[in-house]
Amino acid sequence: MCMDKLESMLHLSDTVYAVLLVSLICAVGIALGKLKLKGISLGVTFVFFMGILAGHCGLHINEVIMQYAMDAGLVLFVYSLGLQVGPGFVSAFRHGGAQLNMVGLAVVVAGTLLALLCCGLTDISLPDMMGVLCGATTNTPALGTAQQAMMQMDMADEAASLSLGCAVTYPLGVVGVIIAFLLLRFLLRRMHKKPVVVSQADEEPFIVSFHVRNTAVFGKSLREVMKLSKCEFVVSRLWRNGSVSLPDSSTVFEADDRILVITHHKDVEYLTVFFGECDATDWNKADIDWNKIDRRIVSKRVVITSREINGKRLGSLQLRNRFSVNVSRVNRAGMDLVATSDLVLCMGDRLTVVGEEKAVDDVAKRMGNVVADLDEPNLGAIFIGIILGLLLGAVPIEIPSMEIPVKLGLAGGPIVVGILVGAYGPRFHMITYTTSSANRMLRALGLSIYLACLGLSAGPRFFDTVVRADGFLWVGIGFLLTVIPVVLVGWLVLRFSKLDLSTVGGLLCGSMANPMALGYVNDTADSDKASVAYTTVYPLCMFARVIIVQMVLVWGV
Repeated sequence: MCMDKLESMLHLSDTVYAVLLVSLICAVGIALGKLKLKGISLGVTFVFFMGILAGHCGLHINEVIMQYAMDAGLVLFVYSLGLQVGPGFVSAFRHGGAQLNMVGLAVVVAGTLLALLCCGLTDISLPDMMGVLCGATTNTPALGTAQQAMMQMDMADEAASLSLGCAVTYPLGVVGVIIAFLLLRFLLRRMHKKPVVVSQADEEPFIVSFHVRNTAVFGKSLREVMKLSKCEFVVSRLWRNGSVSLPDSSTVFEADDRILVITHHKDVEYLTVFFGECDATDWNKADIDWNKIDRRIVSKRVVITSREINGKRLGSLQLRNRFSVNVSRVNRAGMDLVATSDLVLCMGDRLTVVGEEKAVDDVAKRMGNVVADLDEPNLGAIFIGIILGLLLGAVPIEIPSMEIPVKLGLAGGPIVVGILVGAYGPRFHMITYTTSSANRMLRALGLSIYLACLGLSAGPRFFDTVVRADGFLWVGIGFLLTVIPVVLVGWLVLRFSKLDLSTVGGLLCGSMANPMALGYVNDTADSDKASVAYTTVYPLCMFARVIIVQMVLVWGV
């Protein structure tokens, strides 16, 4: 072999040879992953197949080195993922995300039950079936945890067969979700039903103007009114006697005041009753031109880059009283949040500040607003989070009737800690912010290394497994495990709920941990609803599969 000759010629050490081979597999796989067939590409998944091909051709590396590289890549991938989606996940879960996550968990449970049914109806062993399930759901963290569970039970051969089952079914697992989505679109047309568009997007900040006509509000300050309300809202501007002003907490409402409010879409009806009358749900079409009545008022995006602001509540900064400005929205990890006084601010948050230009500039200086300061990630927080994630993953969880305790493992522990650190780290003044590009690079690097090593380990037996009769059975069952739960749950949701097709497509892709299918859904939609739903359900569903697969193996083997 060429690699063997190169190793003998250059007298490469095991570590150098391992780095060379893994890098070569990753480079070729990533290059091939950019190829598209009818708009669909496998992306980094091609690294996995290149690893299989290399293993089949007889290329191999030291077992200890390969296991270390595989584990390190997996940890880096799942922790970076948790760190990135943590803020958006917690915020979305608080505002309507629970419904989406229940649907996602229904897909997870349906797939697991179907796998157990197929295991009982065929001669496929339980470890092999769990490997097939991991491949069908494209869930590599669950595979890693399942292999750890088998090693813990001194079943090394069965652990190796897990990766074979995953490798055989992974390709159809990628395209199966896309096929299922196409089936859902066909079924939706057959139902002659157009879903009402009330989805996760309805929980995002919504701008609306109100006419204050409720006598119970007259004479009360904005602070008092907000305490009386049962929902979150921000009064951005006030129109009175033909002029616009920026209200603060001491501003007293009078009859016939007109106000511009940022709130959730679902709360508009309640606030209409609360204030008295809704001028227009589309504030740009109201009879007041909020942008031109007072030309001194400007609206700017300000980025938090000051370490002093990280972890503080928005209300504690007293921006209204000190600078006479309003913060109408806060964008975090691509998701807009209503700027309530109890919102904890994080490095990298982007605040929409409304006020006079000089005042807005003063606020920008207070917040930092130096984007270059965000280019250098806080590596200390990353390594501390990984340490905590590994320790959490090693904690045994005793479950009644199970002889061997369940562990979150290398995949479950770091992703849970990553979500928690990303969401709540600023409360403890931890600098957890990393740029989107840096986070994507960490994730891609970790996943590429993991997939390359996983392919190398499965390669020697992959093609022999496929050509066997039971290999074709594995492929067929894997395809069913991909398509049936997605179509069944998706059809029920579209039939009996008010969620739209884009949102359902996104949450189904998230429940199957399939970013390639998400790309296809996004290409067919005219909004980012699918991406929002994907981010909302992905962490919990991945975590659930990590735990469920491990529990099934410990219980059943």
